[in-house]
Amino acid sequence: MVLLERIAVLPYSQVIEKEPIFPLFLILVVILVVPILFERLRLPRLIGLILSGILIGNSGWELFDINNSTWTLLSKIGLAYLLFVAGLEVDLNQFHRRRNRALGFGSFAFAIPLLLGTLLGRIFEFDWLSSILIGSILASYSLLAYPIINRLGLVNNNEAVGITIGASILTDIAALLMLAICVAIHLKDLNPGQTIALLGWLIVYCVVVLIGFEWAGKEFLRRSGEDEGNQFLFVLLALFIAAIGAQLIGIEIIVAAFFAGLAVNQVIEDGPVKQKIVFVGSLLFIPIFFVDLGFKLDLPMFIKNIGMLSFTLFLILSLIISKFIAALLAKLIYHYNWREIFTMWSISLPQVGITSCVTLVGYQAELLPLEVFNSVIILILVTSLIGPIITSRVAVGLHSSLIKQQETPANYDVSQKIDSPFSIIVPVYNPQTQQHLMEMAALLAHQTQGKIIPLAIATAAAHMDAPQLENSLKRSEILLNKATALSRILDVEAEPLLRIDDAFAQGISRAAREKKANLIVMGWGKRTGLKARLFGNVIDGVLWASHCPVAVTRLVESPSKIQRILVPVENLTAPILQPVQFAQILALANQAQVTVLNVCDRRTSSSKISWRRSQLSLLVSKLGLSNPPEIQIVAHENVAQAILQAARLYDLVVLPFIRNRTIPGGLAISDVTTQLASQLTCSIIMLGEPAQRTNNAAVTADVASNQLPVISKQLTVDS
Repeated sequence: MVLLERIAVLPYSQVIEKEPIFPLFLILVVILVVPILFERLRLPRLIGLILSGILIGNSGWELFDINNSTWTLLSKIGLAYLLFVAGLEVDLNQFHRRRNRALGFGSFAFAIPLLLGTLLGRIFEFDWLSSILIGSILASYSLLAYPIINRLGLVNNNEAVGITIGASILTDIAALLMLAICVAIHLKDLNPGQTIALLGWLIVYCVVVLIGFEWAGKEFLRRSGEDEGNQFLFVLLALFIAAIGAQLIGIEIIVAAFFAGLAVNQVIEDGPVKQKIVFVGSLLFIPIFFVDLGFKLDLPMFIKNIGMLSFTLFLILSLIISKFIAALLAKLIYHYNWREIFTMWSISLPQVGITSCVTLVGYQAELLPLEVFNSVIILILVTSLIGPIITSRVAVGLHSSLIKQQETPANYDVSQKIDSPFSIIVPVYNPQTQQHLMEMAALLAHQTQGKIIPLAIATAAAHMDAPQLENSLKRSEILLNKATALSRILDVEAEPLLRIDDAFAQGISRAAREKKANLIVMGWGKRTGLKARLFGNVIDGVLWASHCPVAVTRLVESPSKIQRILVPVENLTAPILQPVQFAQILALANQAQVTVLNVCDRRTSSSKISWRRSQLSLLVSKLGLSNPPEIQIVAHENVAQAILQAARLYDLVVLPFIRNRTIPGGLAISDVTTQLASQLTCSIIMLGEPAQRTNNAAVTADVASNQLPVISKQLTVDS
């Protein structure tokens, strides 16, 4: 009541000054609403965040005091968090697979923009340090178009795209090192001898952090156990030690944050700990940083200063030209085609993560004037908009070429047989969903001449005679007895298994590996919102750890009543065969019909739609099915809406579920699968591939050769 009375008598500006909760409330509203709005407009979320900062900051309504100590602290945390996540999210697999060519293109992509940027700075009469820093700002790039090329299946299947992703490591590291050197020379007025000494310490620092931390982390986790708590503690320890080392040699903390993230990248790998670290940053701290960039932009000064308008124009042109020259050199040396060169060029255009951090630190160190800071913010907005648009246009041609070149994988050979019985793990925990899960598993087992392994997990206690463990064991035995009785009714072989383990997810994935299971069938988890993403759930843990496919089901009726099955596919490449042949197994059990649906852009011509239909039919024919599925191609502006409309006529939708790598902060990702899972009203099966299979196409083929594709061929022969 007192607070309401104060609000009634105070102007809004005084309310903000007196009640710090209001600015925080305003920012949370911006972070929640604006990214969703811009995603629906099919624009990068970070553009909305920066524009929001401009609108409510000093250049707009002046609703916010950017000198507030709380806000300053949050912005600094966001800056460090962004660089830490940038190092944590680097795709080291792409770099290692094509190391030599990635280093080659990375050298071009860094050196040429550095030279042009430095020349531009000198032309506009900036000193040498400022000019070199301007050049290093242009040298790095952000993988803002990663979701596009990943959706087209180009990440692992096109060398030019792969080396562009791998080369970003070199450009990011080099840009940060240039920042550390320039800022140190500027603030400490170093002479040539001291500068050489700083370079030596930087080399030692990089070696110790990148090599030493990785070795120490793997040794620590090997000796102490690879649980999430130990991994999280190691991440914090690595970050603090890297920060202390950076202070000792006199370089910026943000450089330490990036190298710490890069060092622990291989230690924690793509597990739940990395997911939660990235999620917390992308949810709060990183968006705050981008809003702060908008706050600091002085738009009236930028518009009035004609000289800075011309500098901004030349800055954008320098970036576009230099990145194209780098891609052109890659064409001359590595003999790529023109479409690959334009794709490499467009991927390397967006300037977001490292660029914004380097610019802000240079501005705060008074190495870059406000005019340059304003120009770089405009550069970020322009390149983050045009880069993904160009990529979406030119990369489609590479996707089409990939489809034409793709050969039938060896794992689809009809002559292959099954070395051991096909086994399906069915974790039983919820009595309400147990019957439908067992029915689903029974349908699959009948068609594959396999067996079901009902699995109950009793969570371990400190003592094996603890009452809690005893109660858990009794409950598990009751569930297994019910599952065994159901298996007799369903006329399928069952091998019940009771396991004591530390956690449900670990117990399921370990039991599946020990039993050499070919598939895990699980029920839908209750926690699917914010709480689940923060703390994880059993499904997350199984998907991260399992060695075989995981079918996560939400069944609204008995599986035996399923007559029409829809399989939406995004790419016309071999990985789509896994959900298609999975659906076909279910269809054979119920004499049902499978429809494979591909949604293309609404502007696609009729001839291209016909071509896509023929290519999809050709790809599906590689399964050699006796009753091939129906093929549908739909032109629509919204993929999720097109699938939702089509799904109204079907009993079951089978969705492929692959954890995609995100850019730092995940600010440009739109997950169609998540939208469908929350809006579909029919039964759903999300077929999740093991985590290791999302990183390497060769590994995918090798693992799949012992899983469902073999079963599909066996079915064809038997039927």
